Amino acid sequence: MSGRGAAVVTGGAGGIGRAVLARLQADGFAPVSWDLSADVPDALALSVDVTDEAALARAAAETVAKAGPITALVVNAGILGPVARVWEAAVADIRRVIETNLVSAFLTVRAAVPHMLSNPGPDHGRIVMMASVQGKEGTALAGPYAAAKAGMIGLTKTLGKELASEGILVNAIAPAVVRTAMEHLITAERRADLLSRIPMGRFIDPPEVAAMVSFLCGPDCTFSTGAVFDLSGGRATY
Repeated sequence: MSGRGAAVVTGGAGGIGRAVLARLQADGFAPVSWDLSADVPDALALSVDVTDEAALARAAAETVAKAGPITALVVNAGILGPVARVWEAAVADIRRVIETNLVSAFLTVRAAVPHMLSNPGPDHGRIVMMASVQGKEGTALAGPYAAAKAGMIGLTKTLGKELASEGILVNAIAPAVVRTAMEHLITAERRADLLSRIPMGRFIDPPEVAAMVSFLCGPDCTFSTGAVFDLSGGRATY
């Protein structure tokens, strides 16, 4: 157990998740991954289907028992989904993206927040939602993903209001494309198009995302809640 409590990261086995877990562990948290894959070194790695309400409830209880109170929650699990126009995307693919990226965020919060509210002290913890610049701007051929990420931004703003007086700050991060294994699922043509939208001319590295998570989960973040923090290399217009 750690003096700062447990930091839960959904999708902890992926590139962003691993970087966030390592950074939060360096910050003094006990790192905990909730992911289908339990292959996450240097963390309590629980195999969890984040679309399964019962599995999430069991994971929350096991986390508290083994790693201590949940004081940081990073809702990071997600998939890209189809590259297709909205009316041409398969319904099964649309449902899978919304379930994995957005519905899972609701279920994760439902599992974790009651535990967080029971933490001692006026400061009960931090929640960070991994949204996307696509959720702010929309992106052609990525309708389900953009809509799910926009939903996460709306969820962040709502939770921020609901928990503002409860000692839990809730914020979102909206990165552009992050250099992970998921990036390699993008075709060369699609990659060039997405890169051309970023004034800085590059994609973001996972440790840069982790640094923002560190701030939002740390003691210097005291008056931001329901906010969206861009990591878009200048792409975002608002």
